[in-house]
Parts: sequence; C-alpha cells; structure tokens
Amino acid sequence: MRSWQRVRPFAARLAFLLSVLGPGIITANVDNDAGGITTYSIAGAHFGYTTLWIMPLLAIVLVSVQEMSARLGVVTGKGLADLIRERFGLRITAIVLGILLIANLANTVSEFAGVAASMEIFGVSKFISVPVAAVLVWLLIVRGNYRTVERIFLAASAIYLAYVAAGVMEKPDWPLIGHSLVTPHFSLDSGYLTIVVTIIGTTIAPWMQFYQQSAIADKGLKAADYSYERLDVILGSLFAIGVAAFITISCAATLNASGVRIETAKDAALALRSLAGRYAATLFALGLLNASLFSAAILPLTTAYVVCEAFGWESGVSKKVREAPAFFFMFTAFIVVGAGVILLPVRSLIQLMIASQTLNGVLLPLILVVMLVLVNDKGLLGPRFVNGRILNIVSTLVIAALTVLTVMLVVTSL
Repeated sequence: MRSWQRVRPFAARLAFLLSVLGPGIITANVDNDAGGITTYSIAGAHFGYTTLWIMPLLAIVLVSVQEMSARLGVVTGKGLADLIRERFGLRITAIVLGILLIANLANTVSEFAGVAASMEIFGVSKFISVPVAAVLVWLLIVRGNYRTVERIFLAASAIYLAYVAAGVMEKPDWPLIGHSLVTPHFSLDSGYLTIVVTIIGTTIAPWMQFYQQSAIADKGLKAADYSYERLDVILGSLFAIGVAAFITISCAATLNASGVRIETAKDAALALRSLAGRYAATLFALGLLNASLFSAAILPLTTAYVVCEAFGWESGVSKKVREAPAFFFMFTAFIVVGAGVILLPVRSLIQLMIASQTLNGVLLPLILVVMLVLVNDKGLLGPRFVNGRILNIVSTLVIAALTVLTVMLVVTSL
C-alpha cells in the first residue's frame, strides 16, 4: 500500500509535466528548418566534424535565452510583443515589428521552398506539393484548437529522429566525433568562419522568443508551472541541438569523406542516395519535408501573434475566425504569399535566404537586450522570478558574444 502511495504522487507529477510540455520543445525544434538543415548539411559536407565543438556551447546559450523567454511568459501571461509595447512604447515596437515581418516572410518562402525541394526528390512537382502543403497548414491552424495543434507539432518534433537514424546508418567515426565535440577547432579560412557564424545565427533566431512566449500565454500556463516549463525548454533545446549535430555527422560521414560539395539540403539528400543508400537518403528527405511543413506553419503563426500583440488585438489558435479576424488574416496572408512566391518562375532563392538570415542577425541583439531589461524588472516579475547576479553576468556575456557574431554574419552576408 505504501509503495502505491509513493507511486501516485510521481504519476500525478508526470501527468502534469506531460500536460505542460510543448512550447519549449516545439520552438527549439522548429528552428531546425529548411535553412537550418541546409546550414548543418553544408557544415558537415564541407568541413567534416570540425564544427561539432560549437554544439555544446550552443546548447547552453539556447537554454539560457529560451528560459528567460519562458519565465516572462509564465509569470506575465503575455507575449513578448505585448510586453515590448507596454514597456518601450510604439516606436521601438514598430521597429522590431517591421524587421521581424520582413525576416519572417523571407523565412516562410524558404520553408515552402523546402517543401518543394523535398517532394521533388520523390518525383512530385512543386505545383502539386506546395499548394497541398499550404492548404494543409492553413486548415490545421484555422480549423484546429490549441491542444490539437500542439499535439501535431509535438509529433512533428519526434519525426526529427529521422536524422538521428540517418546519422547512425552511415557508421560515422564515433571516437573522432567525441573528440570533435570537446575540442575547439579554429581556422581563419573565410568559408569556415562564415559557416560557424551562420550555424550560430540559424540556431538562435529572434522569432523563437516571440513564438514560445505567445504559445505559453495561449496555452494558459502560469507562474506555478514554471519549473515544468523550464524542463520543457531544456529538453527541447537539447533535442534540437542533438538533431543539428546528427545532420552534420550524417553529411560529414558520407559527403565530406567522398569530397562532395553541396549548396542545399536537397543536394545533400540526392548525394546520400548514391553514397549511403536509398534508405538513408529517404530518411534525410523526409526529415527535410517534415521540417519545412512544421516551420511553414509556425513562422506565419508567430507573425500573427506578434502583430496582434503589438496592436492589442485578439489572438490565439483556439479563437474562432470571427473572434480574432486580424490574427487569422495575417496567418493566411503569410501562407498565401509564402507559397505563391515558390510557384513563380524564380531561378534561385539563395539570396532571399541569406537576406532573411541577415535581418535575423540585425534583430537578435536588440531582442536579447530588451528581454534582459524585462527579466530584471521586479515590478513586472516580482523579486522571485527576476534574474540573479550570476545569470545576469552570463546573459550579458551571451548577448555580447552573439552581438559580435551576428555582426560578423551581417558583414559576411553583404
């Protein structure tokens, strides 16, 4: 009887944890989108295992940044754009909103490009795959509610395990991988410096803080849920960085070993077909399709949240269209434009993807500084939830490092 009494509290805590999990895991994994997969693929194909040392450091930074976002969300019950408007006024909000809108639109286009590229590997024309994907994504958000949408997004997060499977199937050099993870590798080669900065820029994107905090508010999580949501953030961030590492490993073990050069994730999947076999290539292509669909839903959704919060309009996936018309209009507009551009006779989207990363680089330091101000506001969070001295020092160092690196990203992109 006593053993059962001990089990019941544990089971109750586990059930509650599972009910809270979602925003942190989803946000971190969506960042492994078409652009991210392309970046990690190029890193592995062109530079082997030599960029893996960045991954443990990125895990620490990603957890730190997303934890502050989660804390703001659970304590205030508001999205980040809402807090920026209330604290800093309309001028700063308008600047942030303008840059984020342009960057998110460019990123949305690149996600539908990822859908087209992944399905072309299976012989499906973009004129079929892109409209079908757009309609499916639109129906999911407009016709679903928050709980249903979150469960589907969590299932999509699990599909990223395809990259882990692909990496294992290619039988990489595990001792060398272990050494590369803990041994920093520096090179003054411009290509290496560019890929290192791009890896960091694509792993920590400004839209992530906006989406996660809005999702927490939409889900109705409170300060009492903080410890569980913090675990959600940690699990999501570690899983996402692990997937990024396995994408790099997969391409390093095959493409780099064979001297293959690539420009996109589609190139990587096609090259894997001849080097690693049909199954590894199929897993890689399915991972790209899943990531592109996943992100094609999240980025327009993030934009709709941000715009409505900035102007004080109603927002939320569980709302009816008549209850939040601006929210669903903005979401729909981004889907239509993002998918529509891919159906035009555009020769290459590489410059558009580079431009979106540059805009992300411009916005990220500003967002992190704003967040640091907010998480130190005792009037907003109370003395219990504001940053401590050590966390402020760490956060300041992270912001300084990311600022330098994102400036490098902007310079190398121009």
